[in-house]
Amino acid sequence: MKKTIIATSLVALLGTSAIAQEIGATFSRFDDNWLTVLRNGMVEYAGTIDGLSYQQEDASDDLAKQIDQVKNFVAAGVDAIIVNIVDTSAGAAVTAAAGDTPLVFVNREPDNVNELPSTQAFVASNEIESGTLSAFEICKNLRADGKAGGARGYLMNGQLSNQAAVQRSKDVHDVIGMDMCNFMTIIDEQTANWSRDEAQDLMTNWMSSGEPFDFVLANNDEMAIGAIQAMKAAGMDMAAVQVGGVDASQDALLSMAGGDYDVTVFQDSVGQGTGSIDAAIRLIAGEKVDQKVYIPFKLVTPANMGDFLDKN
Repeated sequence: MKKTIIATSLVALLGTSAIAQEIGATFSRFDDNWLTVLRNGMVEYAGTIDGLSYQQEDASDDLAKQIDQVKNFVAAGVDAIIVNIVDTSAGAAVTAAAGDTPLVFVNREPDNVNELPSTQAFVASNEIESGTLSAFEICKNLRADGKAGGARGYLMNGQLSNQAAVQRSKDVHDVIGMDMCNFMTIIDEQTANWSRDEAQDLMTNWMSSGEPFDFVLANNDEMAIGAIQAMKAAGMDMAAVQVGGVDASQDALLSMAGGDYDVTVFQDSVGQGTGSIDAAIRLIAGEKVDQKVYIPFKLVTPANMGDFLDKN
């Protein structure tokens, strides 16, 4: 119902080609599979709105470059800016760079999210849900496998400059701190920077120690897939280890269909992308927008994975 209301309002706001609006977007990086899906969805959605011009830039994981992009958008006179922030601890700097130009942070939560001015908003999913859903389902699976007497495993962190990575890892530790799941022990945790290749190398290094383990939890699917590739290359039986991650990317679902991947969490790229553009248009029109707009995460397992094919 909420999406229908938004769509109706947007028709009223931008219903004729005589009303021209321009949105500039800057993304932390273009070479990220999930963000590519998000970006492509935003381009497609923007193309359905009469009178809306949309452009996007690659910050290449360079905060200074991203702040310059925001300033350039302001200087060019865009009506609103969308930012997928490079470093979530730099929210205030991005907010300041935008000045009075309406701005929407998408996907990555800036550290100043609770102090945003009325011309700015944040659209994403609540990261307290993501790592919690994944880790708790792995906990239940380990119990079902008869490992409640003790299970050991590894945790792969995303970029530590990213609030989502920090929160997702905290979620895992919080789940392990629960009475039901305190049989789980983290042998080691390190960052693999959201990268499949780095995760494969990290998993290979961990396995070289010869330490037995029962699970691997990763902050995203790309790292989980890299870990799976390393384990399969080493001849491990994937039925003997539980692997959990976040995003429900198409590659992740293929891995799950093949019996290698156990748990992921659907992060709605379409919902976040369309939500950020909708919020930007409302801010341009001077409408009040909720400071935080959350798009729900959803647990994905082999039992319901079919519901999420072709969604990310």
